[in-house]
Amino acid sequence: MALLALLGSLLLSGCSTSYVMKLSNGAQIQSANKPKLKGSTYYYKDAHGNTVTIPQSKVLEIEPTSMTSEDQKFTPAAPKKKAWWHFW
Repeated sequence: MALLALLGSLLLSGCSTSYVMKLSNGAQIQSANKPKLKGSTYYYKDAHGNTVTIPQSKVLEIEPTSMTSEDQKFTPAAPKKKAWWHFW
């Protein structure tokens, strides 16, 4: 009986998920909990546990951190090599 209670508490306690909010200016904000929409403002907790607000008009997408893809991160293009005859 105690083993079943311990197993149940372990399963339920490991379900915290952080979220990533993608903003209209290209920035990404990571929140400790799922942002909640109240009126036209999202409320969320940052990494330090402080409650932060952001207008709904600035948020493009909210998704769990596990769903964000690494290939969408910005990587600058390599400079093109110019041939020697382009310098004339």
